Amino acid sequence: MKLAAVLLFSVLCAASGAAGALSLPPLPAQPLDPPATPAAWVSVGAADAPSWLQAPPTCAARPCALVVVSHPRGQTAERLRDSPQMGVLTGALLRAGLAVLLSGDGGPTTWGSPAALAELGAAHAAATRRFAWNGQTFALGLSMGGLMALRSALPGAPYPVRAVALIDAWVDLEQAYGTAHSRRQEIQAAYALRGPPGPRLNPLVAATAAPRQPLFAVASADDQTVPHASNTARLLEVFGRPESVLVQVEGAHLGANRFTPELGARMAAFFETHNQGPLPTDLGRR
Repeated sequence: MKLAAVLLFSVLCAASGAAGALSLPPLPAQPLDPPATPAAWVSVGAADAPSWLQAPPTCAARPCALVVVSHPRGQTAERLRDSPQMGVLTGALLRAGLAVLLSGDGGPTTWGSPAALAELGAAHAAATRRFAWNGQTFALGLSMGGLMALRSALPGAPYPVRAVALIDAWVDLEQAYGTAHSRRQEIQAAYALRGPPGPRLNPLVAATAAPRQPLFAVASADDQTVPHASNTARLLEVFGRPESVLVQVEGAHLGANRFTPELGARMAAFFETHNQGPLPTDLGRR
C-alpha cells in the first residue's frame, strides 16, 4: 500500500508540472475535474470552424460588451473552450460582465487572413444577436491570433473594435512568413498566394497609418517563438495610445504566467475602462 501511494503521488506531481504552459498541450481524453454545471457555451458561425459564445447572466440586466478571442496556431475555438488555462482568463472576463466569443478564425492556421476575418464577421453578427449587446467589441489575440485581433481593429473590418489585447502575439505577418517553411506554406494557403504576402497584406504595416487604439499587451523577452521587439513592442510604438498597457512577463512562449487570475482581472479591468459611452468617431463602423 505504501509503495502504491508513493507511485500515485509521483504521477500526480508529474502531471501538475506538465500542465503549466498553454502551447496548448494535448487535452486529456476526459476532464480531470468536470464541473457540476456545464458551461453555457453556444456554437455560432460556420460548422467547419465553429465559434463559441458565452454571455454572463448579468447581460439581461445590463447590456454587455463582447470580447472576441482569436486562437494560437494549430488550435481551435473548442480547444480554447476546454482548456483549463484559458478558462482562467475567460472566467475573469465573464465575471466582469463581458460576453466572450471564442473565434474559430476560419480554421486552425489562417494567420489572420482577410477571408478568415470575413468568417469571423459572420460569427460576430450571429453572436451579437444572441444576447443583450451594448454595441462595443474588444479583441484578444493569442500568438498567431494576434494577427486576427489586429486586423479586426483596422479600417475595413466588418465590425468596430474598441480596444485590443494581445498575449505573446504575432502582428508582423511578413516576419512570421520568413521564420519557417511550415509557416510559409500555411500563410500561402490561407492568403491564396504563391509567394510572400508583402507589406500590402501585413496588418502591422496597415496599423502604422490607422487610427490608434488602446492596447493591452502581454509579452516576454524570453519568447523564442514570437520576437517581442519586432511585434508587440513595435505595435505599441506605431498603434498604441497613451493609455496602452504593457505587461512584461518572463519565460517561454505562452507560459503559465500568462493565464493567472491576476492577469485575467487586469485585462478585464482594462476592457471595462474602455467600455463606456459611444464609440469614438474614428472607430465607427468602417
